[in-house]
Amino acid sequence: MPPLWALLALGCLGLCWGVSLQPQLASVTFATNNPTLSTVALEKPLCVFDSTEALYGSYEIYLYALVDSGSPRNASVRDSANTPLSATFQQTGGGSTGPYKAVAFDLTPCSDLPSLDAVGDVSQASEILDAYLVRVGANGTCLSDPNFQGVCNPPLSAATEYRFKYVLVNMSTGLVQDETLWSNPIRTRQSTPYAAIDTWPGRRSGGMIVITSILGSLPFFLLLGVAGAVILSLMDVGGPDAETTHDSQITQEAVPHSLGTSEPSYGAVNRGLPLDRAEAYGSKLQD
Repeated sequence: MPPLWALLALGCLGLCWGVSLQPQLASVTFATNNPTLSTVALEKPLCVFDSTEALYGSYEIYLYALVDSGSPRNASVRDSANTPLSATFQQTGGGSTGPYKAVAFDLTPCSDLPSLDAVGDVSQASEILDAYLVRVGANGTCLSDPNFQGVCNPPLSAATEYRFKYVLVNMSTGLVQDETLWSNPIRTRQSTPYAAIDTWPGRRSGGMIVITSILGSLPFFLLLGVAGAVILSLMDVGGPDAETTHDSQITQEAVPHSLGTSEPSYGAVNRGLPLDRAEAYGSKLQD
């Protein structure tokens, strides 16, 4: 595999040495998911405006964005006085009525660019990619932040074709020094409809996934119901009824009276007189 600097150089050939200078999509080596639903990563115009090498500190690059169907392909980004347009995302309806300034960054001399040999280092990767790439649509809060200062770079619209242009601005005079052509149309990705989701295996629909999930959970609920029935049956066997029967047997027992009471006992009331005394009592009645 060729070194990373060679891959980037090959990706930049269309911008730096092509027949027409225009912004290009970042190489998949550095931006694997590009474009996304709301962002587009572009290669910065490095070593393109060589005539300004001695004055890099006095120049900035403006990146303009435009919805492809919003204006003609030759839409201008400067006024009659050669001053770059300052139209914002809000003023142009997100680029639908004209180009807006999406990003502004300093022009870095080629000799000051970081080495790509360390791009594999996680601690340096972000800095290196920022030096070589620019992401349009990267700021998701600038529109809602009333205190935001600077160029607002809000997310792009999904499934929409945009074109982009780099403009070199002399910060000493505030005038346009040079510019590239508009890029070819670059389309952001479209969100996948719910019904079109590939639900491998068998490419089941969303409704089938829901039904399958419900059926898959039924054995669990069935097992839970059986366990509950067993527990309830065990509670019935040794439950409150058994305790009530035990209490009733205890309350039916006679309560013994205390000693010394003059009231005859239940046994004495029902006990008959002795047989000999009964016969004597009968003979007296006959006399």
